[in-house]
Amino acid sequence: MPSYWLVKSEPDVYSLDDLEKERGGSATWEGVRNYEARNFLRAMKRRDKVLFYHSRVKEPAIVGVATVARESYPDPTQFEPASDYFDPGSDPEDPRWSMVDLRFSLRFVRPVTRAELKRTAGLEEMPLLARGNRLSVTPVTPGQWAIIARLGKRRA
Repeated sequence: MPSYWLVKSEPDVYSLDDLEKERGGSATWEGVRNYEARNFLRAMKRRDKVLFYHSRVKEPAIVGVATVARESYPDPTQFEPASDYFDPGSDPEDPRWSMVDLRFSLRFVRPVTRAELKRTAGLEEMPLLARGNRLSVTPVTPGQWAIIARLGKRRA
């Protein structure tokens, strides 16, 4: 049985559209530099389902679904001095940071906005909605997943 997750991305940096346009619809999910979020990445398994959330936009929203295509492996950007994600303290023998590959699955019929998530019964405990939460990767319960999937597939 798959687990469920949510990833956040700023669409002007990387959007669901970008993921869909990737050759084969699959891309690396690198650059996570928070230990808790990294641990969630490391817990992801192939075929797990992932909600794709657009953040830092006028109306933040979950816009679609991806699937984990490749489980956690070392993020090479941590060793590239020219990368924004370079970490001079990371040891190649024991890499500090990980990444996964995600594959585009589907676009919701309509985005499920943060405001709608906040007022929907059953979603009160979502880490995404917790005050001060800035994690780019968070778990989602099966119940939360079912509610959000239903909302995203409903016509506006």
